[in-house]
Amino acid sequence: MGSSPSSAVQEARVALGGRLREIRKAGGFRTARAFAARAGWSESKASRIENGITQPSEVDLRRYADLCQAPGTYSDLLATAHNIEEMYVEWRRLQREGLRPVQEAHVPLYERTRHFRIYEPGVIPGLLQTPSYARSIMSRIIGFWDIPDDTDAAVEVRMRRQRVLRDANRRFGILLEEAALRSRFGDAEVMVDQLGQLLTVSVLQQISLGIVPMTADRTMWPLEGFWIFDDDQVIIELATAQVTVKQPSEVATYARMFAGLAQIACYGKTARALITEAINALE
Repeated sequence: MGSSPSSAVQEARVALGGRLREIRKAGGFRTARAFAARAGWSESKASRIENGITQPSEVDLRRYADLCQAPGTYSDLLATAHNIEEMYVEWRRLQREGLRPVQEAHVPLYERTRHFRIYEPGVIPGLLQTPSYARSIMSRIIGFWDIPDDTDAAVEVRMRRQRVLRDANRRFGILLEEAALRSRFGDAEVMVDQLGQLLTVSVLQQISLGIVPMTADRTMWPLEGFWIFDDDQVIIELATAQVTVKQPSEVATYARMFAGLAQIACYGKTARALITEAINALE
């Protein structure tokens, strides 16, 4: 995640082209010219696709899978292509009408998801935020981007999205870095209320709340927070963009990252003790 979102998109296009090149060679086509002739394309079209210059269509991907006798690769290739199209969404475009539309856009995703896996390194995730904590964060976002101030409406939608937490048939795996407990968004009263909310939800049967201590022997260290929705997609929020990942192999990578973080997190009484320490430090 060290590169910019725009360069990450280009890197993804190049990676997809490289994957198609591998499939083509494994299918017995040593050159792009040979494959293009069989596909009824110009050689330049195959070259542009395999070098990440041209985004392949669904029909193009099907030709690679079929002609190279690799039909099992089609669904993954298609998911990768769709992901590239959707992965980079500028915050400016998302937020040009304020934050409420951004909050509302995720409501259908929340409602159809049965298993949430959430990792946040420096902030309490929206599903667990109190109204005052959410208001503090959103007011800072609005001020930084100089967008229409619809804080109250956006907070109301965020609180409404939390109704999924009351569904005992859903599962929530939530991992926070200890730094997220100490990062200040609002005054001491806001933070004490928010940390108290964590203590309350930590005992719910459907929620597994883990805290990665600052003293943990690190085996995993993502730079950004990420949310995994079932096994279908991952959303990563960068400073300038929202990245959506839907390629099954990449979703699986984030699932592995989450599992690695879960192994170094603490739970139950130990996690609640860290939360209580953070409250005591405020008071």
